Amino acid sequence: MKKEENIVVGISIGDLNGIGGEIVLKTFEDSRILEFCTPVIFASVKVMSFFKNHFNFDINFNGINQVSQIIPGKINVINVWKENVSVKFGKEDFKIGEYAIKSLEAATAALKNGDIDLLVTAPINKHNIQSEKFNFPGHTNYLEQELEGDSLMFMVTPDLKVGLLTDHVPVSDIAIHITPELINKKINTIYKSLQQDFRISKPKIAVLGINPHTGDNGVIGNEDDEVLRPTLRKIKESGKLVFGPYAADSFFGSNNYKNFDAIVASYHDQGLIPFKTLSFGEGVNFTAGLNKVRTSPDHGTAFEIAGKGCADESSFKEALFTGIQIYKNRMEYEELVKRA
Repeated sequence: MKKEENIVVGISIGDLNGIGGEIVLKTFEDSRILEFCTPVIFASVKVMSFFKNHFNFDINFNGINQVSQIIPGKINVINVWKENVSVKFGKEDFKIGEYAIKSLEAATAALKNGDIDLLVTAPINKHNIQSEKFNFPGHTNYLEQELEGDSLMFMVTPDLKVGLLTDHVPVSDIAIHITPELINKKINTIYKSLQQDFRISKPKIAVLGINPHTGDNGVIGNEDDEVLRPTLRKIKESGKLVFGPYAADSFFGSNNYKNFDAIVASYHDQGLIPFKTLSFGEGVNFTAGLNKVRTSPDHGTAFEIAGKGCADESSFKEALFTGIQIYKNRMEYEELVKRA
């Protein structure tokens, strides 16, 4: 396994008009972080110098044009583009969206080639990244296409982990998407991730119901009784410690979530509202289930405060250290499996 200082962390810069540049540089202004990893920012020296000067950061870059020039222990900035970019903080701009995708695509290519060990993504704007060439609702779906495995949005802190059966799906389509096959696939992904990425040998997983009060015996929908309960019963019979479905409205307020290693929510807001309420600014979005490690902060571009110097880098820093720890855990897990 690599020494910590040689773990190479790729960073896609996200939306340049948002807070991505600020939180990345605030994180690496603390030079002690270079003892844990070697960062590679996929953007351009010109735009990162603009951020440095605008926010008055005391920071130095190692500008490079290809990954073979990465220097350990330095803040490497790889020139994905050479031209000047007009940054207008807080503005939604499709041209800026194109640069966000250029950064993501270059970082993902480096991840696939093994030039970087893991990827941390700064926030993008899901609207201005759309084009004929790039038609994904977010990072997770794009990375699933580019990497190997079945992706799953896994929101994590040391004490709370929430996975989703469906992520960026309209509310009107949620029940259609939740099938026995999907439930099995997502729970298997979470179970394996808890073992290999978080060192939990026998995970306990709670599953939240699809409908209010898990359907109330069919009074508020039949999906829980006809799809979710029978599928969970079979999974539990296979030996996995999977419990539910639980009524989502009282599950977190009663502190029942503390009895489990992970919670599976049926849809985006059912899981992310309580997660972000309990851990906003400390949570990490981890794309579980893929053959490479990717993390990101649990917030968006925050256009309303972009450029003002008041963005909190805590979640990005958590994403960085969580990604490093998951990478190390996974390397150790693979070594143990080989020996077995």
